[in-house]
Amino acid sequence: MSYFVYILRTSSNTLYIGQTNNLKKRIKEHEGKNSRSAKYIRYFSSFELVYNETFLSRKEAVKREYEMKQWTKAKKEELITANAVLEKKL
Repeated sequence: MSYFVYILRTSSNTLYIGQTNNLKKRIKEHEGKNSRSAKYIRYFSSFELVYNETFLSRKEAVKREYEMKQWTKAKKEELITANAVLEKKL
């Protein structure tokens, strides 16, 4: 089973980091703004998935999520930008 760490950009240009074993389902939960959605995300009119990484174990994903949450916003933005450039080249 795969696990994902993901970054969402909210309509107010803030970043939310989370982890899950089913990214598509988790995004739908956030979109639904119900009790399964992250409380933080419910406050914004919209959001966009801007980054994700895949891991083989939940332990690795949780560790990476924690690491990324300690970063400054500037460092997170660098990661998002670098990934976008790489995806364009592919």
